[in-house]
Amino acid sequence: MVAQVTEGVKISVEAVYQPQYSNPASNHFLFSYTITIENQSAYTVQLLRRHWHIFDSDGTYREVEGEGIVGEQPILIPETIHQYSSACNLTTEMGTMHGTYQMKRELDGHLFDVEIPRFELVCPYKWN
Repeated sequence: MVAQVTEGVKISVEAVYQPQYSNPASNHFLFSYTITIENQSAYTVQLLRRHWHIFDSDGTYREVEGEGIVGEQPILIPETIHQYSSACNLTTEMGTMHGTYQMKRELDGHLFDVEIPRFELVCPYKWN
């Protein structure tokens, strides 16, 4: 698991290879990931947008932007946690993801980006 704090918002990520939904013979590798967003700040914040950078080990790069996360724009009061799971397809056995969440401080509308730390997507048999 990797974690990072930006402006009082902690992002933790854990990724898992999903062999039952992958087909290595067709260069299809599915990874699920769970993200925990913890508001350690003194302010209520809302997640508005996401921006992902996705890299396959063959150099393929994709960028994904959009509103919210899995159809939500969660509001986190201080000392609360929001957790969600999603997935990413790669065409190789290894890759990485990282990005940002655009957040809004409810008190004054201040917009800021929270870093999503780089995490690895690796088939377990590649560790050997």
